[in-house]
Amino acid sequence: MLSERRLEVLRAIVQDYVGTEEPVGSKALTERHKLGVSPATVRNDMAVLEEEGFIAQPHTSAGRIPTDKGYRLFVDKLAGVKPLSSPERRAIQNFLDGAVDLDDVVGRTVRLLAQLTRQVAVVQYPSLTRSTVRHVELLPLAPARLMLVLITDTGRVEQRMIDCAAPFGDTSLADLRARLNSRVVGRRFADVPQLVQDLPDSFEAEDRGTVSTVLSTLLETLVEETEERLVIGGTANLTRFGHDFPLTIRPVLEALEEHVVLLKLLGEAKESGGMGMTVRIGHENAHEGLNSTSVVAVGYGSGDEAVAKLGVVGPTRMDYPGTMGAVRAVARYVGQILAES
Repeated sequence: MLSERRLEVLRAIVQDYVGTEEPVGSKALTERHKLGVSPATVRNDMAVLEEEGFIAQPHTSAGRIPTDKGYRLFVDKLAGVKPLSSPERRAIQNFLDGAVDLDDVVGRTVRLLAQLTRQVAVVQYPSLTRSTVRHVELLPLAPARLMLVLITDTGRVEQRMIDCAAPFGDTSLADLRARLNSRVVGRRFADVPQLVQDLPDSFEAEDRGTVSTVLSTLLETLVEETEERLVIGGTANLTRFGHDFPLTIRPVLEALEEHVVLLKLLGEAKESGGMGMTVRIGHENAHEGLNSTSVVAVGYGSGDEAVAKLGVVGPTRMDYPGTMGAVRAVARYVGQILAES
Protein backbone atom coordinates (compact mmCIF):
# COMPACT_ATOMS: atom_id res chain seq x y z
CA MET A 1 0.00 0.00 0.00
CA LEU A 2 1.21 3.51 -0.79
CA SER A 3 1.69 5.95 2.06
CA GLU A 4 -0.63 8.98 2.37
CA ARG A 5 2.22 11.24 1.19
CA ARG A 6 2.87 9.20 -1.95
CA LEU A 7 -0.86 9.22 -2.72
CA GLU A 8 -0.73 13.02 -2.42
CA VAL A 9 2.25 13.12 -4.80
CA LEU A 10 0.33 10.95 -7.29
CA ARG A 11 -2.73 13.19 -6.98
CA ALA A 12 -0.56 16.26 -7.67
CA ILE A 13 1.04 14.59 -10.71
CA VAL A 14 -2.36 13.68 -12.19
CA GLN A 15 -3.78 17.17 -11.58
CA ASP A 16 -0.75 18.91 -13.06
CA TYR A 17 -0.49 16.65 -16.09
CA VAL A 18 -4.21 16.98 -16.86
CA GLY A 19 -4.00 20.76 -16.42
CA THR A 20 -0.74 21.49 -18.27
CA GLU A 21 -0.39 18.56 -20.74
CA GLU A 22 3.30 18.56 -19.79
CA PRO A 23 5.15 15.71 -18.02
CA VAL A 24 5.62 16.67 -14.36
CA GLY A 25 8.96 17.06 -12.57
CA SER A 26 9.68 17.03 -8.82
CA LYS A 27 10.73 20.71 -8.76
CA ALA A 28 7.45 21.85 -10.33
CA LEU A 29 5.48 19.68 -7.90
CA THR A 30 7.12 21.17 -4.80
CA GLU A 31 6.64 24.69 -6.19
CA ARG A 32 2.95 24.23 -7.08
CA HIS A 33 1.73 22.03 -4.21
CA LYS A 34 2.07 22.27 -0.44
CA LEU A 35 3.52 18.78 -0.03
CA GLY A 36 5.51 19.77 3.07
CA VAL A 37 8.66 17.89 1.98
CA SER A 38 11.85 18.64 0.03
CA PRO A 39 12.25 18.10 -3.74
CA ALA A 40 14.63 15.23 -2.90
CA THR A 41 11.90 13.43 -0.93
CA VAL A 42 9.41 14.04 -3.76
CA ARG A 43 11.97 12.60 -6.23
CA ASN A 44 12.25 9.53 -4.02
CA ASP A 45 8.43 9.20 -3.85
CA MET A 46 8.22 9.53 -7.63
CA ALA A 47 10.82 6.78 -8.03
CA VAL A 48 8.66 4.47 -5.88
CA LEU A 49 5.49 5.42 -7.83
CA GLU A 50 7.31 4.67 -11.08
CA GLU A 51 8.63 1.35 -9.78
CA GLU A 52 5.07 0.34 -8.80
CA GLY A 53 3.74 1.28 -12.25
CA PHE A 54 1.63 4.33 -11.29
CA ILE A 55 3.67 6.83 -13.32
CA ALA A 56 6.03 6.54 -16.28
CA GLN A 57 8.68 8.60 -18.02
CA PRO A 58 8.05 9.54 -21.65
CA HIS A 59 11.22 9.05 -23.70
CA THR A 60 11.77 12.72 -24.45
CA SER A 61 11.23 14.21 -21.01
CA ALA A 62 12.66 14.39 -17.53
CA GLY A 63 9.14 14.60 -16.09
CA ARG A 64 6.65 11.82 -15.38
CA ILE A 65 3.09 11.15 -16.52
CA PRO A 66 0.38 8.94 -14.96
CA THR A 67 -0.16 5.42 -16.34
CA ASP A 68 -3.56 3.71 -16.67
CA LYS A 69 -2.84 2.18 -13.25
CA GLY A 70 -2.09 5.63 -11.82
CA TYR A 71 -5.32 7.10 -13.20
CA ARG A 72 -7.24 4.10 -11.81
CA LEU A 73 -5.88 4.69 -8.30
CA PHE A 74 -6.62 8.41 -8.67
CA VAL A 75 -10.26 7.73 -9.65
CA ASP A 76 -10.77 5.03 -6.99
CA LYS A 77 -9.10 6.74 -4.03
CA LEU A 78 -8.18 10.33 -4.70
CA ALA A 79 -10.82 11.98 -6.89
CA GLY A 80 -14.10 13.24 -5.55
CA VAL A 81 -16.89 13.99 -8.01
CA LYS A 82 -16.70 17.72 -8.67
CA PRO A 83 -20.14 19.29 -8.13
CA LEU A 84 -21.40 21.60 -10.87
CA SER A 85 -21.81 25.29 -10.11
CA SER A 86 -25.31 26.82 -9.82
CA PRO A 87 -25.03 28.52 -13.26
CA GLU A 88 -23.96 25.18 -14.83
CA ARG A 89 -26.91 23.38 -13.21
CA ARG A 90 -29.32 26.08 -14.37
CA ALA A 91 -27.89 25.90 -17.89
CA ILE A 92 -28.47 22.12 -17.97
CA GLN A 93 -32.03 22.53 -16.72
CA ASN A 94 -32.89 25.32 -19.17
CA PHE A 95 -31.40 23.46 -22.12
CA LEU A 96 -33.13 20.15 -21.40
CA ASP A 97 -36.45 21.63 -20.26
CA GLY A 98 -37.14 22.87 -23.78
CA ALA A 99 -37.21 19.34 -25.24
CA VAL A 100 -40.46 18.41 -27.01
CA ASP A 101 -40.16 14.61 -27.27
CA LEU A 102 -37.78 11.72 -26.57
CA ASP A 103 -35.72 12.21 -29.76
CA ASP A 104 -35.27 15.85 -28.79
CA VAL A 105 -34.30 14.91 -25.20
CA VAL A 106 -31.64 12.47 -26.47
CA GLY A 107 -30.34 14.92 -29.10
CA ARG A 108 -30.09 17.77 -26.61
CA THR A 109 -28.43 15.52 -24.01
CA VAL A 110 -25.69 14.52 -26.46
CA ARG A 111 -24.98 18.13 -27.43
CA LEU A 112 -25.00 19.26 -23.80
CA LEU A 113 -22.65 16.50 -22.58
CA ALA A 114 -20.21 17.15 -25.43
CA GLN A 115 -20.18 20.89 -24.63
CA LEU A 116 -19.84 20.47 -20.85
CA THR A 117 -17.04 17.89 -20.96
CA ARG A 118 -15.46 18.78 -24.33
CA GLN A 119 -15.30 15.02 -25.03
CA VAL A 120 -17.30 12.63 -27.22
CA ALA A 121 -20.79 12.14 -25.75
CA VAL A 122 -22.71 8.86 -26.11
CA VAL A 123 -26.38 8.53 -25.13
CA GLN A 124 -28.33 5.28 -25.34
CA TYR A 125 -32.06 5.45 -26.01
CA PRO A 126 -34.18 4.04 -23.18
CA SER A 127 -34.23 0.29 -23.60
CA LEU A 128 -37.63 -1.17 -24.36
CA THR A 129 -36.68 -4.34 -22.49
CA ARG A 130 -36.71 -2.26 -19.30
CA SER A 131 -39.74 -0.16 -20.29
CA THR A 132 -43.45 -0.47 -19.57
CA VAL A 133 -46.40 0.19 -21.87
CA ARG A 134 -48.04 3.58 -21.40
CA HIS A 135 -50.67 3.21 -24.16
CA VAL A 136 -51.49 1.26 -27.33
CA GLU A 137 -53.44 3.20 -29.96
CA LEU A 138 -55.16 1.61 -32.97
CA LEU A 139 -56.16 3.97 -35.80
CA PRO A 140 -58.28 3.03 -38.86
CA LEU A 141 -56.61 4.12 -42.13
CA ALA A 142 -58.85 2.17 -44.55
CA PRO A 143 -61.51 -0.55 -44.10
CA ALA A 144 -58.82 -3.26 -43.89
CA ARG A 145 -55.79 -1.18 -42.87
CA LEU A 146 -54.81 -0.04 -39.36
CA MET A 147 -51.98 1.83 -37.71
CA LEU A 148 -50.68 0.53 -34.38
CA VAL A 149 -48.97 3.12 -32.15
CA LEU A 150 -47.07 1.90 -29.10
CA ILE A 151 -46.14 4.50 -26.45
CA THR A 152 -43.74 3.60 -23.62
CA ASP A 153 -43.31 5.06 -20.14
CA THR A 154 -40.02 6.59 -21.28
CA GLY A 155 -41.65 8.48 -24.13
CA ARG A 156 -40.64 6.22 -27.01
CA VAL A 157 -43.25 6.01 -29.76
CA GLU A 158 -43.27 3.12 -32.24
CA GLN A 159 -45.65 2.97 -35.23
CA ARG A 160 -46.57 -0.01 -37.43
CA MET A 161 -48.96 -0.42 -40.39
CA ILE A 162 -51.22 -3.49 -40.32
CA ASP A 163 -52.99 -4.92 -43.36
CA CYS A 164 -55.95 -7.02 -42.22
CA ALA A 165 -57.38 -10.00 -44.10
CA ALA A 166 -60.89 -8.50 -43.86
CA PRO A 167 -62.47 -5.12 -42.99
CA PHE A 168 -62.61 -4.41 -39.25
CA GLY A 169 -65.51 -2.29 -37.95
CA ASP A 170 -65.16 0.77 -35.72
CA THR A 171 -66.99 -0.91 -32.84
CA SER A 172 -64.70 -3.96 -32.95
CA LEU A 173 -61.67 -1.66 -33.17
CA ALA A 174 -62.77 0.36 -30.11
CA ASP A 175 -63.42 -2.89 -28.25
CA LEU A 176 -59.98 -4.30 -29.12
CA ARG A 177 -58.27 -1.00 -28.18
CA ALA A 178 -60.01 -0.96 -24.77
CA ARG A 179 -59.37 -4.62 -23.94
CA LEU A 180 -55.75 -4.46 -25.09
CA ASN A 181 -54.98 -1.37 -22.97
CA SER A 182 -56.74 -2.79 -19.92
CA ARG A 183 -54.35 -5.75 -20.03
CA VAL A 184 -51.01 -4.15 -20.98
CA VAL A 185 -50.90 -0.55 -19.69
CA GLY A 186 -48.32 -0.21 -16.92
CA ARG A 187 -46.94 -3.69 -17.58
CA ARG A 188 -43.39 -4.58 -18.59
CA PHE A 189 -42.73 -5.54 -22.19
CA ALA A 190 -41.53 -8.97 -21.16
CA ASP A 191 -44.95 -9.71 -19.59
CA VAL A 192 -47.08 -8.60 -22.56
CA PRO A 193 -47.06 -11.87 -24.63
CA GLN A 194 -48.53 -13.82 -21.72
CA LEU A 195 -51.10 -11.13 -20.95
CA VAL A 196 -52.60 -11.10 -24.46
CA GLN A 197 -52.28 -14.71 -25.62
CA ASP A 198 -55.97 -15.59 -25.04
CA LEU A 199 -57.37 -12.24 -26.26
CA PRO A 200 -58.50 -13.48 -29.74
CA ASP A 201 -60.73 -16.12 -28.10
CA SER A 202 -62.86 -13.40 -26.49
CA PHE A 203 -63.86 -11.96 -29.91
CA GLU A 204 -66.43 -13.09 -32.48
CA ALA A 205 -65.12 -15.74 -34.88
CA GLU A 206 -65.00 -13.36 -37.89
CA ASP A 207 -62.81 -10.85 -35.96
CA ARG A 208 -60.32 -13.31 -34.48
CA GLY A 209 -58.02 -13.31 -37.53
CA THR A 210 -57.62 -9.51 -37.39
CA VAL A 211 -57.15 -9.51 -33.60
CA SER A 212 -54.40 -12.15 -33.99
CA THR A 213 -52.72 -10.06 -36.73
CA VAL A 214 -52.78 -6.95 -34.50
CA LEU A 215 -51.31 -8.89 -31.57
CA SER A 216 -48.55 -10.49 -33.64
CA THR A 217 -47.59 -7.00 -34.95
CA LEU A 218 -47.53 -5.68 -31.38
CA LEU A 219 -45.34 -8.56 -30.19
CA GLU A 220 -42.99 -8.19 -33.19
CA THR A 221 -42.62 -4.50 -32.30
CA LEU A 222 -41.65 -5.38 -28.74
CA VAL A 223 -39.06 -7.88 -29.95
CA GLU A 224 -37.66 -5.73 -32.77
CA GLU A 225 -37.23 -2.72 -30.56
CA THR A 226 -35.10 -4.49 -27.99
CA GLU A 227 -32.32 -3.65 -30.45
CA GLU A 228 -30.59 -0.74 -28.77
CA ARG A 229 -30.08 2.67 -30.32
CA LEU A 230 -27.45 5.26 -29.53
CA VAL A 231 -26.61 8.81 -30.46
CA ILE A 232 -23.05 10.16 -30.52
CA GLY A 233 -21.96 13.80 -30.52
CA GLY A 234 -18.82 15.88 -30.20
CA THR A 235 -16.47 13.58 -32.14
CA ALA A 236 -14.67 16.69 -33.41
CA ASN A 237 -13.60 17.34 -29.79
CA LEU A 238 -11.07 14.51 -30.16
CA THR A 239 -9.02 16.55 -32.62
CA ARG A 240 -8.06 18.85 -29.71
CA PHE A 241 -6.32 15.88 -28.08
CA GLY A 242 -4.29 14.65 -31.06
CA HIS A 243 -1.07 14.29 -29.06
CA ASP A 244 -2.88 12.21 -26.41
CA PHE A 245 -3.34 9.36 -28.84
CA PRO A 246 -0.26 7.34 -29.79
CA LEU A 247 0.53 7.50 -33.50
CA THR A 248 -2.97 8.37 -34.77
CA ILE A 249 -6.54 9.10 -33.76
CA ARG A 250 -7.93 6.77 -36.45
CA PRO A 251 -8.45 3.61 -34.29
CA VAL A 252 -10.50 5.69 -31.83
CA LEU A 253 -12.69 7.12 -34.61
CA GLU A 254 -13.16 3.65 -36.12
CA ALA A 255 -14.21 2.22 -32.74
CA LEU A 256 -16.67 5.09 -32.22
CA GLU A 257 -18.27 4.30 -35.59
CA GLU A 258 -19.05 0.77 -34.42
CA HIS A 259 -22.17 1.17 -32.35
CA VAL A 260 -21.88 -2.46 -31.27
CA VAL A 261 -18.59 -1.60 -29.56
CA LEU A 262 -20.11 1.38 -27.75
CA LEU A 263 -23.20 -0.58 -26.72
CA LYS A 264 -20.89 -3.25 -25.31
CA LEU A 265 -19.01 -0.57 -23.33
CA LEU A 266 -22.26 0.84 -21.95
CA GLY A 267 -23.49 -2.70 -21.36
CA GLU A 268 -20.40 -3.45 -19.29
CA ALA A 269 -21.11 -0.28 -17.34
CA LYS A 270 -24.69 -1.48 -16.84
CA GLU A 271 -23.58 -4.81 -15.41
CA SER A 272 -21.66 -2.99 -12.72
CA GLY A 273 -24.92 -1.83 -11.18
CA GLY A 274 -28.05 0.11 -12.04
CA MET A 275 -27.57 3.86 -11.80
CA GLY A 276 -23.95 3.61 -10.56
CA MET A 277 -21.09 5.34 -12.34
CA THR A 278 -18.45 3.35 -14.19
CA VAL A 279 -15.03 4.65 -15.23
CA ARG A 280 -13.04 2.42 -17.59
CA ILE A 281 -9.47 3.60 -18.16
CA GLY A 282 -7.21 2.85 -21.12
CA HIS A 283 -6.51 -0.86 -21.42
CA GLU A 284 -9.53 -1.70 -19.23
CA ASN A 285 -11.52 -1.10 -22.43
CA ALA A 286 -11.61 -4.46 -24.17
CA HIS A 287 -11.72 -2.93 -27.69
CA GLU A 288 -8.17 -2.26 -28.88
CA GLY A 289 -9.12 0.97 -30.64
CA LEU A 290 -10.17 2.46 -27.30
CA ASN A 291 -7.02 1.50 -25.35
CA SER A 292 -5.89 5.14 -25.32
CA THR A 293 -9.26 6.45 -24.07
CA SER A 294 -11.30 6.50 -20.90
CA VAL A 295 -15.06 5.97 -20.73
CA VAL A 296 -17.18 7.55 -17.99
CA ALA A 297 -20.75 6.20 -17.99
CA VAL A 298 -23.77 6.27 -15.70
CA GLY A 299 -27.33 4.95 -15.80
CA TYR A 300 -30.32 7.25 -16.15
CA GLY A 301 -34.00 6.64 -15.58
CA SER A 302 -36.88 7.47 -13.31
CA GLY A 303 -36.69 6.18 -9.75
CA ASP A 304 -33.87 3.80 -8.84
CA GLU A 305 -33.85 1.80 -12.05
CA ALA A 306 -31.74 2.70 -15.06
CA VAL A 307 -33.53 2.44 -18.42
CA ALA A 308 -30.34 3.25 -20.34
CA LYS A 309 -26.81 4.64 -20.08
CA LEU A 310 -25.11 7.85 -21.07
CA GLY A 311 -21.50 8.87 -20.87
CA VAL A 312 -18.41 10.30 -22.52
CA VAL A 313 -15.32 8.95 -24.26
CA GLY A 314 -12.11 10.97 -24.14
CA PRO A 315 -8.34 10.62 -23.72
CA THR A 316 -7.05 9.00 -20.52
CA ARG A 317 -5.64 12.46 -19.68
CA MET A 318 -9.05 13.82 -18.71
CA ASP A 319 -10.42 15.89 -15.85
CA TYR A 320 -12.01 12.90 -14.09
CA PRO A 321 -13.70 14.77 -11.19
CA GLY A 322 -15.20 17.37 -13.56
CA THR A 323 -16.26 14.80 -16.18
CA MET A 324 -17.82 12.51 -13.57
CA GLY A 325 -19.71 15.46 -12.06
CA ALA A 326 -21.08 16.59 -15.46
CA VAL A 327 -22.11 13.07 -16.52
CA ARG A 328 -23.88 12.45 -13.21
CA ALA A 329 -25.68 15.82 -13.22
CA VAL A 330 -26.92 15.42 -16.81
CA ALA A 331 -28.12 11.86 -16.08
CA ARG A 332 -30.14 13.12 -13.10
CA TYR A 333 -31.87 15.82 -15.15
CA VAL A 334 -32.69 13.40 -17.98
CA GLY A 335 -34.13 11.00 -15.40
CA GLN A 336 -36.32 13.79 -13.99
CA ILE A 337 -37.59 14.71 -17.47
CA LEU A 338 -38.50 11.08 -18.21
CA ALA A 339 -40.28 10.78 -14.86
CA GLU A 340 -42.34 13.91 -15.57
CA SER A 341 -43.05 13.23 -19.26
